[in-house]
Amino acid sequence: MTKKLFLGAIVASLGGLLFGFDTAVISGAEQSIKEVFGLQGFAHGFTNAIALIGTIFGAMFAAKPGEAFGRRNTLVVLAVFYAVSALGCALTVSWEGFLFYRFLGGLGVGASSVLGPMYISEIAPAQYRGRLVGLFQFNIVFGILLAFFSNYIINNLIDDQAWRWMLGVEAVPAVLFLLLLFTIPQSPRWLVKVGRDEMALNVLQKLGTLDPRNTLTEIKASLMDGEHAGSVKLFSRKYRYPLLLAFMLATFNQFSGINAIMYYAPRIFGMTGIGEDSALLQAIAIGLTNMIFTVLAMTVIDKIGRKKLLIIGSVGMIISLGLTAWSFHIQNFSGYGVLIYLMGFIASFAFSQGAVIWVFISEIFPNSVRASGQAFGTFVHWFWAAVMTWTFPMVAELANGGAIAFGFFFVAMVLHLWFAVRFLPETKGKSLEDLQKQLIK
Repeated sequence: MTKKLFLGAIVASLGGLLFGFDTAVISGAEQSIKEVFGLQGFAHGFTNAIALIGTIFGAMFAAKPGEAFGRRNTLVVLAVFYAVSALGCALTVSWEGFLFYRFLGGLGVGASSVLGPMYISEIAPAQYRGRLVGLFQFNIVFGILLAFFSNYIINNLIDDQAWRWMLGVEAVPAVLFLLLLFTIPQSPRWLVKVGRDEMALNVLQKLGTLDPRNTLTEIKASLMDGEHAGSVKLFSRKYRYPLLLAFMLATFNQFSGINAIMYYAPRIFGMTGIGEDSALLQAIAIGLTNMIFTVLAMTVIDKIGRKKLLIIGSVGMIISLGLTAWSFHIQNFSGYGVLIYLMGFIASFAFSQGAVIWVFISEIFPNSVRASGQAFGTFVHWFWAAVMTWTFPMVAELANGGAIAFGFFFVAMVLHLWFAVRFLPETKGKSLEDLQKQLIK
């Protein structure tokens, strides 16, 4: 693996760090925001979900600028979105202003979750693709852990309006991301698509591609196949299989409850009767578990394969979520049972769905529609994330709401296990062009 390839993957994956930080940082601030702006019920859930609503639009519209201006150049604009969002949330004095800046950050999250994995998959050779695209997921969970740590530290150091510091500190990694993006090349597959073959060949050589001229020929042939078939529109019968796979995997990813748990981890632990400081500490334990098992998954994803990881993780999630739902049902919160069960869930999720989703969605669509296909899968992911985040506070306030929420997540993971066993293909070790031949009939 060349230095240029590794650097390109690392920098592009920093969008994942900001994605993770932005996703989790609200968990330590949401109760203070509720008090400051006098929010209740629907408005509170909407405020927490507004960033995720932004991710839906970011995912929907990322493909067009990504195709027109390139994956890297569009990521530059998104880095600016992150920085402005962080500073705006920290300084705003109105609820409407807060909504706007959180929505702007959500646009950055949604679009970067399309373009970051796409860029990495397009620069990575088949034998490294799982691990390199997995760097995006690693940075997501690292960003989540940083947010939990940051929230805990700021909560202990600052007494007045600590929530503003929690949200504003994200501007620092956002500016770093912006500067580093100028050190990496454009995607060679995008360069071929816009007719810059010589530049693409030069990039392939710098990335250490074993046979750059042959790779260039294969990329051009895959694009021509789509054009000659007249099937460059994503929503056509030809692409029904990868569309179904992307839709179902993204749906089950969120029906696991992962975003609801990450957004409301301190709230969930608070529901078991512990204090705010202990709740923030237990949230850190969740984030640390997430990162450790993501790293483990990255080391084996190109050996074990995507499908087997999903099956293994499904079993762990079913057990963990079932035990959590039962604890809330019988209201038994003695000891550290709920913490242990949720750490088991996070470990299972990180080792399977967390590590696989961005890799898999970035692989299954052909070169001619990869941007729009990646946008579709990411849109579905963020649509359900917004729904889950918006509705969780309302469900949690119901009588025995914890049991209802975790019971739903449990049933969804049983269905996910059946889906993984029955329908998912294995994509490890195959070039993007070979996968196009396998999945597109």
